[in-house]
Amino acid sequence: MTNVTLQIGGRAYTVACDDGEEDHIRMLGATIADKVQSMGSAGQSEPRQLLFAALVLADELHEARAALADALAAASPDRDAPALEALASRLENIASHLER
Repeated sequence: MTNVTLQIGGRAYTVACDDGEEDHIRMLGATIADKVQSMGSAGQSEPRQLLFAALVLADELHEARAALADALAAASPDRDAPALEALASRLENIASHLER
Protein backbone atom coordinates (compact mmCIF):
# COMPACT_ATOMS: atom_id res chain seq x y z
CA MET A 1 0.00 0.00 0.00
CA THR A 2 1.07 3.51 -0.76
CA ASN A 3 -0.40 6.98 -0.34
CA VAL A 4 -1.18 9.49 -3.07
CA THR A 5 -1.98 13.13 -2.39
CA LEU A 6 -4.65 14.68 -4.60
CA GLN A 7 -5.29 18.40 -4.98
CA ILE A 8 -9.03 19.00 -5.36
CA GLY A 9 -10.75 22.33 -4.89
CA GLY A 10 -7.68 23.90 -3.33
CA ARG A 11 -7.34 21.21 -0.69
CA ALA A 12 -5.01 18.23 -0.38
CA TYR A 13 -6.48 14.76 0.12
CA THR A 14 -4.30 11.76 0.92
CA VAL A 15 -5.63 8.49 -0.47
CA ALA A 16 -4.25 5.00 0.09
CA CYS A 17 -3.95 2.71 -2.91
CA ASP A 18 -2.22 -0.48 -4.03
CA ASP A 19 1.34 -0.25 -5.29
CA GLY A 20 1.36 0.52 -9.00
CA GLU A 21 -2.04 2.25 -8.91
CA GLU A 22 -0.66 5.71 -8.11
CA ASP A 23 -0.87 7.14 -11.63
CA HIS A 24 -4.40 5.86 -12.08
CA ILE A 25 -5.52 7.42 -8.78
CA ARG A 26 -3.84 10.71 -9.75
CA MET A 27 -5.69 10.67 -13.08
CA LEU A 28 -9.02 10.06 -11.32
CA GLY A 29 -8.26 12.84 -8.86
CA ALA A 30 -7.42 15.21 -11.71
CA THR A 31 -10.76 14.38 -13.34
CA ILE A 32 -12.58 15.26 -10.13
CA ALA A 33 -10.50 18.42 -9.66
CA ASP A 34 -11.27 19.54 -13.22
CA LYS A 35 -14.99 18.95 -12.68
CA VAL A 36 -14.98 20.89 -9.38
CA GLN A 37 -13.08 23.76 -11.00
CA SER A 38 -15.36 23.89 -14.06
CA MET A 39 -18.45 24.08 -11.85
CA GLY A 40 -17.19 27.01 -9.82
CA SER A 41 -17.57 27.41 -6.10
CA ALA A 42 -19.80 30.45 -5.67
CA GLY A 43 -20.86 30.24 -2.03
CA GLN A 44 -20.77 26.45 -1.87
CA SER A 45 -19.14 24.49 0.90
CA GLU A 46 -16.42 22.00 0.05
CA PRO A 47 -18.64 18.94 0.68
CA ARG A 48 -21.32 20.41 -1.61
CA GLN A 49 -18.77 21.06 -4.35
CA LEU A 50 -17.60 17.45 -4.15
CA LEU A 51 -21.18 16.16 -4.05
CA PHE A 52 -22.18 18.08 -7.18
CA ALA A 53 -18.99 17.03 -8.98
CA ALA A 54 -19.74 13.40 -8.08
CA LEU A 55 -23.32 13.74 -9.33
CA VAL A 56 -22.21 15.26 -12.64
CA LEU A 57 -19.56 12.56 -13.13
CA ALA A 58 -22.07 9.82 -12.23
CA ASP A 59 -24.51 11.27 -14.78
CA GLU A 60 -21.80 11.30 -17.46
CA LEU A 61 -20.99 7.67 -16.65
CA HIS A 62 -24.68 6.73 -16.81
CA GLU A 63 -25.01 8.37 -20.24
CA ALA A 64 -21.87 6.64 -21.52
CA ARG A 65 -23.15 3.25 -20.33
CA ALA A 66 -26.52 3.88 -22.00
CA ALA A 67 -24.81 4.85 -25.26
CA LEU A 68 -22.67 1.71 -25.13
CA ALA A 69 -25.73 -0.45 -24.46
CA ASP A 70 -27.51 1.15 -27.42
CA ALA A 71 -24.49 0.56 -29.67
CA LEU A 72 -24.24 -3.07 -28.59
CA ALA A 73 -27.95 -3.60 -29.14
CA ALA A 74 -27.67 -2.10 -32.63
CA ALA A 75 -24.71 -4.31 -33.58
CA SER A 76 -25.57 -7.06 -35.98
CA PRO A 77 -23.41 -10.20 -35.93
CA ASP A 78 -24.29 -10.92 -39.55
CA ARG A 79 -23.38 -7.42 -40.66
CA ASP A 80 -20.29 -6.97 -38.46
CA ALA A 81 -18.73 -10.45 -38.78
CA PRO A 82 -16.89 -9.85 -42.10
CA ALA A 83 -15.36 -6.62 -40.82
CA LEU A 84 -14.29 -8.30 -37.59
CA GLU A 85 -12.78 -11.23 -39.51
CA ALA A 86 -10.83 -8.83 -41.74
CA LEU A 87 -9.59 -6.93 -38.70
CA ALA A 88 -8.56 -10.16 -36.98
CA SER A 89 -6.65 -11.22 -40.09
CA ARG A 90 -4.84 -7.88 -40.24
CA LEU A 91 -3.94 -8.11 -36.55
CA GLU A 92 -2.59 -11.64 -37.04
CA ASN A 93 -0.44 -10.41 -39.95
CA ILE A 94 0.92 -7.54 -37.87
CA ALA A 95 1.64 -9.90 -34.99
CA SER A 96 3.51 -12.31 -37.25
CA HIS A 97 5.65 -9.44 -38.60
CA LEU A 98 6.44 -8.31 -35.06
CA GLU A 99 7.47 -11.81 -34.02
CA ARG A 100 10.15 -11.96 -36.72
